[in-house]
Amino acid sequence: MKRAAFRLQPVLELREVQERAAAMAAAEAARTASDADQRAAEREQSLSIPRMPTSASSAVFLAVMATLRAAAEDAAEARSVATATAEQAEAVRAQWTAAAQRTKGLERLRDRHHEALLHAERTAEEKAVDDLVTGRAARALPATSLEEVPWTD
Repeated sequence: MKRAAFRLQPVLELREVQERAAAMAAAEAARTASDADQRAAEREQSLSIPRMPTSASSAVFLAVMATLRAAAEDAAEARSVATATAEQAEAVRAQWTAAAQRTKGLERLRDRHHEALLHAERTAEEKAVDDLVTGRAARALPATSLEEVPWTD
């Protein structure tokens, strides 16, 4: 007996490929977000080191303050980029989750299909065994017992 094929198998395979691609994109986005966060943390850490000279002219003081302000702006921009990258990574992860759910739904359909096929095979096998047993029983009875016997008292 030829087994019925799962007609949505090509769709399931496509969904699995899409899920793998989404997983790789999510991993890449997470790595990028982690790198951006690390760069932002490094820039913020560099600001915590005091760089003010103990005695300097007003021109040197203004130059140091301008440099510190530029470094603070760079750190703020790096943190902003890290936050945006983390949000993007979250969106990519959500796409991966959606792809996994779509794949899971088709996998459940495939499993139900296989279960229905197994059930049909078992039912056909039981019917064949029943037919075999009842056929033997009918052949084992004497010919006279197959005839109707009227009921009389």
